[in-house]
Amino acid sequence: MTLVDTVKGMIGMDPSGHADADMKAVLDAFARLNPKPIEECSVSEAREQPTLADAAGHLTNESGSSAQMRQELDAVSSEDIVIPGAAGANPARVYVPQGDGPFPLVLYFHGGGWVLGDLDSYDETPRAMAARSRAIVVSAHYRQAPEHRLPAAHDDAFAAWCWLIDDATSLGGDPARLAVMGESAGGNLALNVSIRARDSGVALPVHQALIHPVATNNIVSLSYEENRNAKPLNKAMMLWFMQNLINSESDLTSPLLDVASANLAGLPPTAIVTAGIDPLRSDGETLAMKLREAGAAVEHRNYQGATHEFFGLTAAVQAARDAQAFVAAAQRAVFGQR
Repeated sequence: MTLVDTVKGMIGMDPSGHADADMKAVLDAFARLNPKPIEECSVSEAREQPTLADAAGHLTNESGSSAQMRQELDAVSSEDIVIPGAAGANPARVYVPQGDGPFPLVLYFHGGGWVLGDLDSYDETPRAMAARSRAIVVSAHYRQAPEHRLPAAHDDAFAAWCWLIDDATSLGGDPARLAVMGESAGGNLALNVSIRARDSGVALPVHQALIHPVATNNIVSLSYEENRNAKPLNKAMMLWFMQNLINSESDLTSPLLDVASANLAGLPPTAIVTAGIDPLRSDGETLAMKLREAGAAVEHRNYQGATHEFFGLTAAVQAARDAQAFVAAAQRAVFGQR
């Protein structure tokens, strides 16, 4: 058997055996929660399924290690507010680190395929980044599909950016140090905010942090095939998300989704995080290459033994802590902090 035959035989298999030990423990805890496959769910059922964060929470509670790990995060205060969207108000949560401002500000968008996720299920990342980056982080919710299809979430994301520009000072922030950040679908939203800000002539973010972002329409990439049966995200789930998001098949070629093929010139310094066990790994790799070709300063780290959604699993997964430290260092450098 040739090497090519061996690789072909591995394509599509369960890749969880390649996970780091602590990541595998979270995947095992996730399996014990017995989630129904998202692609077999109605939207309402999908929104009730357990998440990888739920599994990590069970794991750390069982081990008794969560109290020490959360000490840094508990020092961050938070407040729920409402902010303007493109078609009405949307929920948001403001995270403030200890210390004296004015602080830099980071506008954060959660993941969930534009269909799932909310401020609570993605609380860990913005809380951790507020502490690690010594910045005020605003987690902005947005209208979700299929109730609100493309481009509703993108319009809300840009409305949140315009609001942040106007209200930075009242939040205790420095309007000269505004950045964007997002995970998965939220990473796509963050990148689109930068592009639209450039095209609209409003203030550009000084930095963008894109965590395993949706960036292409290539569903036959190497990572899609390697991880077609991965957890918590697989190829069938991504197709389910897209079918709930788009208005017609023509949307699949929209630069809002195939953003790596859009005009990427003039965008801010960028940190990209990818995971080895993730259908979207190739999206992030392609995006890093395209941004560099367009002249952007790009730092890219891949965490080979991690899965999609690992970034917020601070208490359970070492790769999450490492990736957060990488992004925080990139943000602090742009913010002029040590």
